[in-house]
This record gives sequence, C-alpha cells and structure tokens, in this order.
Amino acid sequence: MTHAPTLFSPFDAGGIIDAPNRILKSAMSEVLAKQGEHLPTKAHYTVYKRWAKGGTGIIVTGNVMIDPTALGEPGNVVLENDAHLDRFTAWSDAVHNANPASRIWMQINHPGKQSPKFLTPEPVAPSAVPLGRGLEASFATPRALDFADIRGLIQRYATTAALAKRAGFDGVQIHGAHGYLVSQFLSPHHNRREDDWGGSPENRRRFALEIYRAMRAEVGEGFPVSIKMNSADFQKGGFEGDDAFALIEALSDEGIDLIEISGGNYESPAMTGARQSTTEREAYFLDFAAQARQRTQVPIAVTGGFRSVRAMEDAIASGATDFVGLARPLTLDPDLPLHAAADPDYVCDVGRPSTGVRSLDKMFMIPITYYETQIRRISQGKPPKPGMSAWHTVADNVIALGSAGFRKRRA
Repeated sequence: MTHAPTLFSPFDAGGIIDAPNRILKSAMSEVLAKQGEHLPTKAHYTVYKRWAKGGTGIIVTGNVMIDPTALGEPGNVVLENDAHLDRFTAWSDAVHNANPASRIWMQINHPGKQSPKFLTPEPVAPSAVPLGRGLEASFATPRALDFADIRGLIQRYATTAALAKRAGFDGVQIHGAHGYLVSQFLSPHHNRREDDWGGSPENRRRFALEIYRAMRAEVGEGFPVSIKMNSADFQKGGFEGDDAFALIEALSDEGIDLIEISGGNYESPAMTGARQSTTEREAYFLDFAAQARQRTQVPIAVTGGFRSVRAMEDAIASGATDFVGLARPLTLDPDLPLHAAADPDYVCDVGRPSTGVRSLDKMFMIPITYYETQIRRISQGKPPKPGMSAWHTVADNVIALGSAGFRKRRA
C-alpha cells in the first residue's frame, strides 16, 4: 500500500533535491548587511542557524543581489565575485553545522526598476515604464536595457550561481516573482519591447529561460536550480493565466528542478499579505498550483497564507504541491517545524500588526518591517516576540537603518 506524502516525509527527487521534510523557508529580505559593504554578517549566520536548528527542510535566503549598484533595499547582500567568498561559505556552514539535514539555497535577484531613488537614481528595466500607484515619486523612471546590457545581466546571474555553489550552498533560486527584473520581463505591462526580448509571450519569457540556461552551464547537472514565479501579477495588463502556465511548461522542458509559486508586485502587493485566499484553504495560490500540476512533474512549492498544520498537511496530501513555503510564521516561531511535528493542531497566526495610524503604517511599511524586526531579534540571539507592538517596529527600523528608515523603499 502506498501512502500519501505528509509534511514530514523526506523528499528526494532523484538525488538532486533531498530534504528531510516538506517545509521550505521562503525568501525574506533580512536587511542585515552593513550599508556600503553588502556582505553576510554574523547576524545572518545566527538567524539561519536558528532556522536550521528549528528543523526547516529547505532554507531559501533573502534575495542576494548580482550588482552592488542595483539594490532593492538598504542592507541587501551582494555576490558578484569571489573577493569575500569566505563570508558566504560561513553562511552555508552555519546551517550545515546546526543541522546537517537542512539545506540552504541562495535566492539570486536584480531589482530592475524596483529600486528606490535614494539607492538607484537611474534604474534599468525591460522598458522605460515607471512604477505607478503613487510610487512614481520614490522610484525613478527606468532606462530601457539594450542587448549588451541584457546579455551582461544574464552572465551576472550565472556567475552568482556558480559562486554560491563554490561557497557550499545546496541550491539556487532565480527570483522571478514580485515585480523584480525577471518578473518585469515576463509582464506585458512592464515589458513593451518589440525585439527578441519582448512582445510575444515566447520573447517575454526568453530572459528567464536564458538565465536558467546560463546558470545550468555554470553549476552543471545535479545541482538544484529553482525559480520563484508569480501565479499572476494581480494588475491590469500584467503576467497571468496562460502566460504563467506556458512559463512553467517551458522551464520544465529545460530541466528546472523546483518551481515556487507566489504572486503580486510592489504595485499590487499580494506577497505582503494584502491578498486573501481564493478558496476555503489557507494558501493563496494552491488552486493555481493544482492547475500547474497538470502541466508539469517538476516539484512545486506554494508560498503564501499557510498558518495551520492541518492546512499544510492537506496541501501536501492533495498532490498540488510538494513543499509548503513559509516566511512570516518562521520569524515568529523559528521552531515551527518541531512544534508542528509534535502537535497536529498547531497554528501560527501572524495577525495584522498596526500602529493604529494608517499613514504611519504605510510610511514604515509595517506589514513588512514588523517581521524584519523579528528577524533582527533572532540575529541578536533573542527570541522573537509575537504580539510585539508595531510602535517597537517603528523605533527599531529607525535605529537599524538610520535616515533610510524614513525613505520609501516598497509599496
């Protein structure tokens, strides 16, 4: 008799992806790097060690940028050469030494035009289309990339992947979601090119496919290369539906090792919890994953909305997803996998933190920075503080980021 996989079943995809369970820590920007340095620090090691000790199967890093002149936020990590590769090796070692069964994957990213003016006065993008919905004042209109720029960026992604492998990471992930550069190329709203990199769906997904091919050429077979992609952008004229399924099929044909499904961007931030579930299930994107499963045998992870062990177990047992992606719950309970294994009724309710002043919540991006503050606590060897006042987040944000704490860096 065969049994449906459970949340705590090991996963082994032909020896390429091996994980002790089906819990994937989805990427969150840690903003822990020193400004001007852009390297992992002891704070990173402490946080990731804590998640490994808590039993998370695959731990995906916050976005590691490929270019120090193109940051998504202050405090981003950058990996573009081997000058300080030992700092990255220490990062992967922190996870492996804490829990040899846990795996650490590096998420690799370029923000495109989603880089605030105070970090990138002249951002780049597929087309010279500015961000909308009130973001125009804080994000500059981008310069459209030329052919040489595009080829150079593809090689940067590949170089970072190769360096991640050298540094002992167990896999890499292309950040193709949430409105960053790869996502911008995929979107007919943001990509209005009329050359080989835009126009038709085939041309718009060329950038993502070429990045995958370049990475694979650098890291070889048998090393996990994954992608995080949107089920939809949730904005008029954006990436969605048939385009998303076609990307999944194309990546599957190329040999991608895992597809993580999320949604939204800065203009329509489903990834910040603004989106509600479209079904009775907790997960925002599980219905999409069930449809994607009909089109690919590649392992799938679904991120967004999971709070209870029962919902996680049901999602795995349904066959729609192979991994449950968790982000905010792991900032409030780094031992969530251990607690979940011990209690089938366990629930981690992240709530909706607020100062009670809507304009202040928006200025300090409380739906995001509240959890950055929890990460910062863990990085200092302190326990997270569920129920912490959002006012504490405001103070912590100013102390940690200085004047940048008052600057708009997301929606």
